[in-house]
Order: sequence, then C-alpha cells, then structure tokens
Amino acid sequence: MNRLMIIGNLVADPQSNTTQDGKTVCNFTVAVNRKRTQNNQNPEADFFRVAAWHDLGKICQQYLAKGRKVAVIGSVSVSTYTAQDGNTRANMNVQALEVEFLSSRNDTQTASAPAAQTAPAVQPNMTPVDVDGELPF
Repeated sequence: MNRLMIIGNLVADPQSNTTQDGKTVCNFTVAVNRKRTQNNQNPEADFFRVAAWHDLGKICQQYLAKGRKVAVIGSVSVSTYTAQDGNTRANMNVQALEVEFLSSRNDTQTASAPAAQTAPAVQPNMTPVDVDGELPF
C-alpha cells in the first residue's frame, strides 16, 4: 500500500489544466515543515507537488490559495532530474485522494480565495459543506 499524509501550506496559488480528453487536474505545491531543532532554529521544509484530478481538482482550484493550510492524503512517487548546476534533485509527487482545507475564515485571506468560500474535508465526488451551520446529528 502506498499512502502518504501531509499537512502544510501552499507555496503558490494552484494551477489547473484540462487534458485533451477533458479531464481536469489541479496542481499545487505544499511545504511541510520539519520538527524544530533543539536550538530553536527555523525548521527546514519538504516540498510536495500535488495533483488533484476531476471534481476534487475543480474544488481545490476554487477554494485553495497561496498560504492556505491543507492536509493531503494520496499515493506518492519520486522522480529525479539533473538541475542546471549539475546536481541530481528529486521531486516528491502526490496523487491526491483526499484534500482537507485547514485554514479558517479568520486566517490571512488572499484575493483569489475569499474567506466565505473555505471548505472542510473534500474527497472525490463530494461537494463542500457549510461548516458554520449546526451538525446534523
């Protein structure tokens, strides 16, 4: 089984594309901070490239923006490439199965994703729910 769960912040606004056969994919990068060191230096971060497909991708494009905190569950793959400086680098790519929006309405807002449009856990074939209403049970 190949499952990864990450929690972090988007480093830029998501970008969506449509494939030639009409499938929607939303790509974004999540920065995940490592645990702080003993001498309280700033933590290092790992960067994960995330691809959310179909309805999940459409919802991510609509509600996510740079700086927003998300939790992503999906399968991970690693690809390598040679950078311009000649060093070999690696990319960690996640095919999102679930995306949960963790930023609240009171968090710093961006123009592309207003506060009134935040949504909680989103899974494929689901629509956002109103988190301000009372629980149905």
